[in-house]
Amino acid sequence: MEIKQHERLHRDDKNLCKLAISELEDIYSDLGLSIEELDLLDMPRRSFSVHFPVRMDDGKTKMFVGHRVQYNDARGPTKGGIRFHPQLTHDDVEDLAFLMSLKCAVVNIPFGGSKGGVVVNPKEISRGELERVTRSYIQAISDYIGPFKDIPAPDVYTDEKIMVWILDEYERIKGEHVPALVTGKPIELGGSKARSYSTSLGGIYILEEAMRKIDLDKFEVCLAVQGFGNVGENAARLLHEKGYKVIAVSDSKGGIINQDGLDIPAVMKHKDLTESVVDFAGSTNITNEELLTCGCDILIPAALSDQLTRKNAADVEAKVVLELANAPTTKDADDIFFDKKIMLIPDVLANAGGVVVSYFEWSQNLTNDYWEEARVLERLKKTMITAFNDVYALCDKENCRMRQSAYKLALQRILHAEKLRGNL
Repeated sequence: MEIKQHERLHRDDKNLCKLAISELEDIYSDLGLSIEELDLLDMPRRSFSVHFPVRMDDGKTKMFVGHRVQYNDARGPTKGGIRFHPQLTHDDVEDLAFLMSLKCAVVNIPFGGSKGGVVVNPKEISRGELERVTRSYIQAISDYIGPFKDIPAPDVYTDEKIMVWILDEYERIKGEHVPALVTGKPIELGGSKARSYSTSLGGIYILEEAMRKIDLDKFEVCLAVQGFGNVGENAARLLHEKGYKVIAVSDSKGGIINQDGLDIPAVMKHKDLTESVVDFAGSTNITNEELLTCGCDILIPAALSDQLTRKNAADVEAKVVLELANAPTTKDADDIFFDKKIMLIPDVLANAGGVVVSYFEWSQNLTNDYWEEARVLERLKKTMITAFNDVYALCDKENCRMRQSAYKLALQRILHAEKLRGNL
């Protein structure tokens, strides 16, 4: 089951890339970009693959393939995850690195975008082999990463333990402590507080600002959250703690609804015991499809891609859709929402809280000044609200969808940085 979930995550990212590319074709035309600007955006600054040997548990040596793409560094060192996945390709990595460039620019943090990984299925090798693969990959790319070059982070099939191996191997090679090399570390080794729920909370800060724009009262709205993994569960929990009425949630096995509101902590305990939210006492079971069109004011897709499509978008009753998942809304559905005046807050903005707190972690590592959780949350809130208002203002000015305005704003910031550097 876990492998299938990660495979879905990988496909969701591919869908995100396809959606972004379809949007960007129109945006490039709107911006009237020159040939030089198009050429600059079309190609990564640095792109490479490495092949490295690893001694396996049976004593035999096996060759592995790793990739890393540093797409654009005009606004600062590149930033992006390392994923371990059996279906990883160089083209996947290049597309995801470009998207990271856009995401960092949308929230206006001083990073470019990168991505990398190894073609491997971690579930088919031992923990010791996984560590040797990780360390060998870092040995192969160590000259091209660093706190002022390219800063890795966790991604599909990688976690904070793997980030520790990366950090430790890099420091062994360089002969010095370099905590700012990588983000997503344990707090004991320089990780930032609030990182585990930063994606969810960043999206909620944006949601609350959006509600102010369209005069929605938190005590008069109800919400539905599709997906009860880390992001969806934390979103539901935080909203419940803030006094919002969450009427529906779901996971891969199905969903539940109670128009009077769900007791989210109790739902979490129920899922821990039964491995699903389904059959929670006092609620009615529904399908994931029914959740998307239930009578809620705010819909939060936090599961898989391509959930809101031409087939169901017209039946969505929500006034706001907050994309915490990657590419949950197809372009056709996006068009329908725009015509229905449903505010859709795109993934590139809505789920950027994680990379923002990664920036904070990097900043803390550079100064050895570690912040209390309250300071992390205060800065996250300010960054996310500012980013939303920047995107909303451009959207309002040009009467376009928020996804278009987010991409357009990101491209303008990247190109402006290139012009300041004299590259255009």
